[in-house]
Amino acid sequence: MTATRLARPVLPLLLPVGLVALWWWTSRDSTSYLFPPLTEIVESLRDDWLHDRVGSDLGPSLRRFGLGYLIAVVVGIVAGTMIGLGPRLRQVTQPVTEFVRSIPSPLLFPIALVLFGIGSKVALIALGSVWPILLNTVDGVRGVDPQVLDVARIFRFGPWRRVTRVILPAASPKIAAGLRIGLSVALLLVVVSEMRGGTNGLGFQIRSDQRSFDTASSYAGVIVIGLIGLAVNLAFVATERRVMRWHRGVRGRLDGDRGPSG
Repeated sequence: MTATRLARPVLPLLLPVGLVALWWWTSRDSTSYLFPPLTEIVESLRDDWLHDRVGSDLGPSLRRFGLGYLIAVVVGIVAGTMIGLGPRLRQVTQPVTEFVRSIPSPLLFPIALVLFGIGSKVALIALGSVWPILLNTVDGVRGVDPQVLDVARIFRFGPWRRVTRVILPAASPKIAAGLRIGLSVALLLVVVSEMRGGTNGLGFQIRSDQRSFDTASSYAGVIVIGLIGLAVNLAFVATERRVMRWHRGVRGRLDGDRGPSG
């Protein structure tokens, strides 16, 4: 039992540590600017990205990411709930939603630039990351057990109370899945929008480093993006576990009721 507990935090670290060790060993004597030594990348990460560029590039990227994702969450959940509850609205909006979501989000940047101007980066982030949230919300709302809705009507729940106390909690597992997918899409679009039309930010600086052949700094920027994605994902998982604790409890009881043959 003790060995198992000790192995739990160690196992997830084995592959990353092994990959870093392999990277260091294969690059330690490299003289190619396309494959700089890992020590140079770490120095650039420490001296540039974690000090000089925090305010000028990292901060603006995080603000765009947070604002764009927040807009996508609000619009996706509200619109998804309305579409999921309204069959006629769903029929009207389905052709448009299927058409727009099939377009790769980076291709929408020129449209966002024309429509929103200086806020085009935030608009692109919101426009690209809203679809997994919206579609998962629609699926979750449509999948609510009709018997649960009948019980809410019996207890004379009003429309607002029915949505907030019954429908959204029942649809929350699907919504949470869409929110998690939207996170990764939003982070991707931060970099893409800054590379295509930015004057600061992670994407802009990585592109500038590539053009000036500062490969070590470019690699360091990619590592920063990966670390941000890892931190955001860990925070989301921790929040989801706390908020969705009731859902795991219900699943555990249902699985227990099924027995070994379930």
